[in-house]
Amino acid sequence: MELELKDYVKILRRRIWMIIAIVLIASISTAVYTYIFVDPVYQASTKLIVNKKSELAEQLDLNSVNLNLRLIDTYKEIIKTTAIMDKVVENHPEFDLTSEQLISRIRISSVNNTQVMTVSIQDNSYEKAVQIVNAVAKVFVDEIPKLMSVDNVSILNEAKLKDSPVPVKPNPKLNIAISIVVALMIGIGLAFLLEYLDDTVKTEQDVREILDLPTIAVIPKIKKKELDTIASKTMTKAGEIRHVTE
Repeated sequence: MELELKDYVKILRRRIWMIIAIVLIASISTAVYTYIFVDPVYQASTKLIVNKKSELAEQLDLNSVNLNLRLIDTYKEIIKTTAIMDKVVENHPEFDLTSEQLISRIRISSVNNTQVMTVSIQDNSYEKAVQIVNAVAKVFVDEIPKLMSVDNVSILNEAKLKDSPVPVKPNPKLNIAISIVVALMIGIGLAFLLEYLDDTVKTEQDVREILDLPTIAVIPKIKKKELDTIASKTMTKAGEIRHVTE
């Protein structure tokens, strides 16, 4: 049986309350889980600049700039090694983190053709995230001359505590929006599935299309209010007839 667009609309209208219920349950559940059961995660970042100190006040040579740009990729790898993280752990036992844990949580990024690196870390405590990322940056700046025999890295901008930090995770609005879309798709799919599995005959059209039989007669659907009205009129007429016969 081929369905037209109006048939799909009818199916959705018949199951509209089921679809709405699924969407409401999904969105409310997501909101409760996100706001109550998920711990917020904060991110703190420190910026480092790769540049020889003596060049800061002089006109930079293009070759030196290109060398610094190439060194950034090397520094990205060095900062995520135990040579740096062991020093951080040694200097800051209050973090209660191992070198491996720090390496897995640290993130290094840079914009193409710039001499600036961004060191970021995430933690459930914003204050702790700020302390960790600043400690990592300081140790890296102190240790890189020993490892590379160059002194061309300095801290450009330390992470600072904010009065009202905004967590990077979770994103309640995004989570709720995704849950609404997914629930809507599930609700619509379930509506069509139930309609497909429902082989009961409801209308004269179903008799013709499903059973391939002609329709001899149709019993109209009567609402309860109309039925009560008909019964009341019938009782009134019966009373009048009885009164006349008597």
